[in-house]
Amino acid sequence: MTGAAGTVLIVFAKAPVAGLAKTRLIPALGAVGAAALAGRLLDHAVAQGVAAGFEVVELCFTPDSGHPVLQRLADRHGLTLAPQGEGDLGVRMHRALARVLSRHDRALLMGTDAPALDAARLRQAARALDAHDAVFVPALDGGYALVGLRRPGPTLFLDMTWSTPTVMAVTRERAAAAGLRWAEMASVADIDEPADLQHLPAGWTGERGPAPRLSG
Repeated sequence: MTGAAGTVLIVFAKAPVAGLAKTRLIPALGAVGAAALAGRLLDHAVAQGVAAGFEVVELCFTPDSGHPVLQRLADRHGLTLAPQGEGDLGVRMHRALARVLSRHDRALLMGTDAPALDAARLRQAARALDAHDAVFVPALDGGYALVGLRRPGPTLFLDMTWSTPTVMAVTRERAAAAGLRWAEMASVADIDEPADLQHLPAGWTGERGPAPRLSG
């Protein structure tokens, strides 16, 4: 199988708890506002993944599945729930991808911080794996918002210094050293810092309204 129908999407998510989620946005939005935005971003990411028509959409969470938002999303969309487990971001990402790729042919892993990752872009990323070993959606801050693989690639993730402007550049070097063929899509904005709020759809930092419409 190729494309979206033969792909598992892993949504890497943190429970939208005030003081835990989106802490770098607290100076601009307050702890409650930052958590509310985190919840809205999570809703949007899951909705787009479901709309893309993937074989499986997995919500890979931290710290636990007890948060009502995670349970609501899992019940509403029939999502698979899996814990991220211990370790830094790279360890957790590699673990999740290796687990999925032990049972499926290809996997995409995305965070919830890039609202521009809609269903159409997610399907495009899945199609890129037809002809490549890996696919990335770089982020404007120098990292990346999505990675897709056809086989586990531990060297892409382990012993990486995360949350720096060089993450994507170092990842390219590691991918080349590993002999991978990879595709890169257009860069998108991550919503991490107060200055990034300008990239949100209008009204997203106000009161939470209805879930974003499915696109695609």
